[in-house]
Amino acid sequence: MKKVISYSKEILDEFQKDNVPILGAAQAYYYLLAIVPMLILLLSILPYLNIDPETAIDFLQNVAPGGTVETYRENIVNLVAQPKGGLLTIGIIGTLWSASSGVNAFIQSSNMAYNVEETRSFIKIRLLSILLTLGMIIAIVVALTLPIFGDVLINFLQAFLGLPEATVILFQVLRWVISIVVMSVVLMALYHVAPNKTLPFKEILPGAIITAVLWQLISLAFSFYVSNFGNYSATYGSLGGVIILMLWFFITGIILMIGAEINVVHHRRKKANVK
Repeated sequence: MKKVISYSKEILDEFQKDNVPILGAAQAYYYLLAIVPMLILLLSILPYLNIDPETAIDFLQNVAPGGTVETYRENIVNLVAQPKGGLLTIGIIGTLWSASSGVNAFIQSSNMAYNVEETRSFIKIRLLSILLTLGMIIAIVVALTLPIFGDVLINFLQAFLGLPEATVILFQVLRWVISIVVMSVVLMALYHVAPNKTLPFKEILPGAIITAVLWQLISLAFSFYVSNFGNYSATYGSLGGVIILMLWFFITGIILMIGAEINVVHHRRKKANVK
């Protein structure tokens, strides 16, 4: 118990020293800039799949923080109804560049957490940011889709294959486990290459797992709060969706930095034990 308290105190000290809320706010700014080209990319693909606009809106309402989709409803319907090849190209380029700027902000924040200077070239950092962005997009899609739509898939398999109750319970557990594992793997890659410092994977495993679990729990809790208690639309009107999205990005940025600070403390203690 003393070890846990000591660890927590060190993490809190690092949290305050590095001013993590400011670093989380900086990341949230870039993530918000990335959301528009990302939506353009996703929605410009949908017309080629002959998906009804209302179906797309229902899907987005399930995966996005409450109130966000209503802000962009008219744009979503317009984009889904008519194929726009030019938007697809612009969306890919814009998404990768804007979203990689968010990851680039995390790279700079990680360097601050580890107290190291950035000596890598701009091109190398940007390429790393783009690769990590692709991984993060995949991880977030899996992390959001399995918990939310897992029941639909399990019910389909149960009706089609006649699965026993024990197997259904196993699948219910696996959808959360797989979601956390995928998120943890991508976060390990993020924490491994983000700071300008060579770190063994075993030293960044605790931060990656804790961050993955925290992100799942806090995202679900935040979504529940917004849906049931947070009346942002009444306060901010049409800007309510943007405020909600910004808060979610801010929380995400802080959670990512908490994982980084956990790894910093773990790395420091491992290094002290070796000496």
